[in-house]
Amino acid sequence: MLALTPAIAQVQAQTPPFSVSANHRYLLAGGKPFFWLGDTAWLLLSRLDRDETEAYLATRREQGFNVIQVMVLHTNKMTARNGAAALVDGDPGRPRTTPGADPANAGEYDFWDHLDWVIARAAAHGIYVALVPAWGDLAMERQLNEKNVGSYARFLAERYGRASNVIWLNGGDTRSEMRSAVWDELGTTIKRIAPRQLMTFHPIGRTTSSWQWHEAPWLDFNMFQSGHRSYAQEGPNAIAEDNWRYVAQDLARTPPKPTIDGEPSYENIPHGLHEQNQPRWQAADVRRYGWWSVMAGAFGHTYGENHVMQFFAAGSKDANFEPNQHWRAALQAPGATQMRHLRTLIESRPMLERVPDQSLIANNGARYDRVAASRGNGYAFAYSYTGAPFTMRLGAIAGRQVRASWYSPRDGRFTPIATFANRGERRFDPPGTTAPGNDWVLVLDGVGK
Repeated sequence: MLALTPAIAQVQAQTPPFSVSANHRYLLAGGKPFFWLGDTAWLLLSRLDRDETEAYLATRREQGFNVIQVMVLHTNKMTARNGAAALVDGDPGRPRTTPGADPANAGEYDFWDHLDWVIARAAAHGIYVALVPAWGDLAMERQLNEKNVGSYARFLAERYGRASNVIWLNGGDTRSEMRSAVWDELGTTIKRIAPRQLMTFHPIGRTTSSWQWHEAPWLDFNMFQSGHRSYAQEGPNAIAEDNWRYVAQDLARTPPKPTIDGEPSYENIPHGLHEQNQPRWQAADVRRYGWWSVMAGAFGHTYGENHVMQFFAAGSKDANFEPNQHWRAALQAPGATQMRHLRTLIESRPMLERVPDQSLIANNGARYDRVAASRGNGYAFAYSYTGAPFTMRLGAIAGRQVRASWYSPRDGRFTPIATFANRGERRFDPPGTTAPGNDWVLVLDGVGK
């Protein structure tokens, strides 16, 4: 029997339930097109108290984020900030719950009460919560196993299965083919009890859920982790930074399902994660990942920042990936403030009709010099990461003429160009000097019948 906790029930109207669009390429919220702009908040449940969580949610809402990705169990020793253990004796099949839910009473306010509150407060801010039930290590180390996964999944689905702002990220940075029976049972059980909530699989770096789970009945959309390695750290035939290739792979599969990059390179994290002497990914890089994947047909994008995803503070235990600033300061990282411009442009035109179309670009380049393009019936976008001149093939969108302008992924401002006949080819030269990070979007709108 599914039941909403009182805290969650009060705010559900702010986050209407998700569904997949009729063309199986996008998500809808309450029947309306939804652009997923996610933030990575893996350790929120264990690292932040209620006041800190409220500050985090308010900031991300103001910055335009509408989804956060959160681990439920990072380890089988998971506790809330107040020390309340999530499990009895570290067994996922035995969630630890206590009578009452008074946050002023440590004996009452358990881990799951806190998760109830987080989900409710996220909904109040218009934010959806993509929950990872258990990080991959729990299954790899057999703490989550065939014997206890069913009862754990039932607990989650019965407690949160009616929360309209909950999405499930099965897996958790893990190889899809490893412990597959556990992941399949987790997904199948939750989906059986909560069939209206959407679910995907969060795979290990440089893989996509479609490789293992595309036809799984519980998988509503694909998710890939393009990962944190640079071109220089991968072989010449690897996808490396070309995250758009995963989108193309996923969208070519049948039956059709939407897809998204759920973990690209995080801002301010070293290239390759564990290599401390490597340069760190910057705002220009995280913008590029977002624009490349969305132009390729992804239904949204998830951003991440090194210090925020682990909520680093001086003295934090188990800090990783060479953190050097407090998470509150990192909330204002340049990339975090710029991602909203991606959402704004996509939402400004009819979303559901947009398709990737590289035929719009004549004589395209490779890697950083590749221009990524997509279009709707009466508009087209072309994203250049370096701002190098490029040539567009006109005539693919409706209208006798096209009105052209530049859109800045850095500040969201438009710069008008001119209006042209909608035929032939035309060369466009973005403002500024050609260089990585001088990124621009050419926007074409059809004019006249």
